[in-house]
Amino acid sequence: MTESTGMTDTEALKNLQAAAADIRRELGKVIVGQEDVINQLLISILGRGHCLLVGVPGLAKTLMISTLARTLNLTFSRIQFTPDLMPSDITGTEVIQEDKTTGSREFKFIPGPVFANVILADEINRTPPKTQAALLEAMQEHQVSAAGQRHPLPEPFFVLATQNPIEQEGTYPLPEAQLDRFMFMVHVEYPDADEELRIIQQTTSDYTDDVQTILSGERITELQDLVRKIPVADDVVRFAMKLARSTRVTTDEAPDFVKEWLSWGAGPRATQYLVLGGKARAAIDGRTFVTEDDIRQVAKPVLRHRIILNFSAEAEGVDTDAVIERLLEFVTKA
Repeated sequence: MTESTGMTDTEALKNLQAAAADIRRELGKVIVGQEDVINQLLISILGRGHCLLVGVPGLAKTLMISTLARTLNLTFSRIQFTPDLMPSDITGTEVIQEDKTTGSREFKFIPGPVFANVILADEINRTPPKTQAALLEAMQEHQVSAAGQRHPLPEPFFVLATQNPIEQEGTYPLPEAQLDRFMFMVHVEYPDADEELRIIQQTTSDYTDDVQTILSGERITELQDLVRKIPVADDVVRFAMKLARSTRVTTDEAPDFVKEWLSWGAGPRATQYLVLGGKARAAIDGRTFVTEDDIRQVAKPVLRHRIILNFSAEAEGVDTDAVIERLLEFVTKA
């Protein structure tokens, strides 16, 4: 039973399914196509995860995230990452404030833009590691430490970041520790011909959208709790474990092609996010159970930034998605 609403979990799941459909409909007023990307964004939010969108310029990554924030009754901050951005520009800073009645002075913490429910980290790889690291504590602990004091961030809290994969000059690759904090790495692809035609027609006319708010912060937290309650059979958990463990080149569980193409594999956090992603996907479909297919559908966004290709793979033109596809075939046969 969901305490605050008095609904059964089955009824709450139906409401979650309806809310997801409503959010897709509202996003469809602004975003043409990209259904898979939108679904993965919803799954990461319901799974309490952060999401990294990777795609070339002009594919509406920023617009998609800002429009999603409009469908949620949450505070929103956009941080444009640049080479001169400092950690305090994100987290906030201590300033000296004078009490006019007593004349005494004291330090006061002024919160930065990270103190919001939805953070759009635009072009996150354009800032140096020192500033990228300022997000690590916020993403993992949902707090900011300054001058020995801990400042909790508002809940729910999501970092939705964008990254340009083709422009390398003036960029700083994200460290593996920070990449691992993202539940999903989502590839945003080019639209097909029909979608591009609709985009041109819509964006070169006087069309104005009317995006409605669908969910409040409190309701999102309730739905996140509901997702975690969904049971997962042991064999499905073992399938997710097998998938992640098969990427580890130093173990006997790794197949030969993994040892040939990878220099490093995924850690336990990958299995956690595979299971959570499967739960959220089942919830969006209105199901109270998770299947192996749910795990398969989230395997690429969960694993593609957690496995590191070696020189042999790059020389043969093998990318991470190709390795994951081979893994999905291997685990089926194992």
